[in-house]
Amino acid sequence: MKLSRAEEQLMEVIWKCEKAFGVLFYIRPSFCICSVNSKSMRIKGVKIYVSIFSIRCKSNTMQAKQDLFKNNINQFIMKTANAIMAITLLIMAGCRGNKSGNQTDALITVDVTANYPKKELILQDFMDVEYIALETNNDFLCQGLIQDVGKEFIIAINRNGDGNIFIFDRNGKALKIINRNGKGGEEYTGILGINLDEEKGEIFVNNYSARRIVVYDLDGNFKRTFRHKEGMMYGEIYNFDRENLICHDVRNENSGIIMSIVNAGQSFLIISKQDGSITREMHIPFEEKKTKVVKYKDETSGMAYSYSPQGDYPVVPYSDNWILVELSADTMYHYSKDDQMVPFIARTPSIQSMNPEVFLFLSMVTDRYYIMSTATKEITFSGEDLLYDKKEKAIFRYIVYNGDYSDKEKAYLKSKPINKDIPSWQYLEADQLVEDYEKGRLKGRLKEIAATLDEESNPVIMLIKHKK
Repeated sequence: MKLSRAEEQLMEVIWKCEKAFGVLFYIRPSFCICSVNSKSMRIKGVKIYVSIFSIRCKSNTMQAKQDLFKNNINQFIMKTANAIMAITLLIMAGCRGNKSGNQTDALITVDVTANYPKKELILQDFMDVEYIALETNNDFLCQGLIQDVGKEFIIAINRNGDGNIFIFDRNGKALKIINRNGKGGEEYTGILGINLDEEKGEIFVNNYSARRIVVYDLDGNFKRTFRHKEGMMYGEIYNFDRENLICHDVRNENSGIIMSIVNAGQSFLIISKQDGSITREMHIPFEEKKTKVVKYKDETSGMAYSYSPQGDYPVVPYSDNWILVELSADTMYHYSKDDQMVPFIARTPSIQSMNPEVFLFLSMVTDRYYIMSTATKEITFSGEDLLYDKKEKAIFRYIVYNGDYSDKEKAYLKSKPINKDIPSWQYLEADQLVEDYEKGRLKGRLKEIAATLDEESNPVIMLIKHKK
């Protein structure tokens, strides 16, 4: 029987484990690796057992060999299981790809060291663009950091951390300011992000420093609070369905501290909107935890600084599904609401083999393009903006221009995705728009809005939406 490439890779991993550790494995056709003393983990309904079948000792001192093996067995089991888990996902992806009604995009591979050809695009040729002028008055002085956009409301905060939560209607009319900043049980000490549930009239404030989520109604009345899972810190949060949120664990990501536990890694979680209880927890396997943070100490002043690149989003909305990204792994995964995880983008060389590391980020997925970028782990985070064209089946270095300018104005496509309908956005400062209007650089709806502004106006929000 001819083995598939994924099955050959699985056999190769097991053969290397046998050679390195003197362990003999027995493989059942159901992809179970099993024997006498087994440890196991469950991957999407497939249970994988990693265990000792027998020990073939080549050393003359058998007891010494066995002792050495015992000292390393737990680490070996977890590392082996992670490798097998990744390949098993590939096998399962191949099996699912042959089933009708459950098609996903083909796996692509990105070489982060390659010099890809250039491609220039006009944003409006593949995305819809909507401009919203946020109303300005004496009370509503907003810096325009958008948190969520629904069918009726826009939620924004300031970049200065003053605790203000601005609620605008969908046309930018100022409605309400909420500020529950404080140390009380019904308050927040900082805002990492806000999620809007329009159907229930609730906002979920991620109080990152206190590791809890505080829920308010749209008038700012406290409703409930729940903590992050013990030992975790939730990053971006999105609506998963009517009853749940999807989020990820960012512990050690920003601090640069790397866990020494073999199987420690970034978890992705589905949690209840009501009490924060975990509905599901997903893991992406990797060998060694990598951090994107670069630390620098000024020897003159003694001050220490941390630097982190832009465009790193572990959870990327894609239609009604999600792309899950773990920087320490070599594969990004497509995750669907029916709890299926399929390889989506692979990278080469392996992140584990690079020094300094070159990270691959994904910021946006459209019907035709995957918008990506690379960043070398150094203070400048030098890298390339990359685009995969599904129609041409090729990767390019891209420049995307905003077609509402008369000359070449680059569009920024690395903002945090808002939701499945709005994968990117920008805020346009009023003073710059006034200047561009006076210079005759603007066209269409953007020109009309700029004509109504003065330099002290709130920013104009540019929503980049999927074409209908």
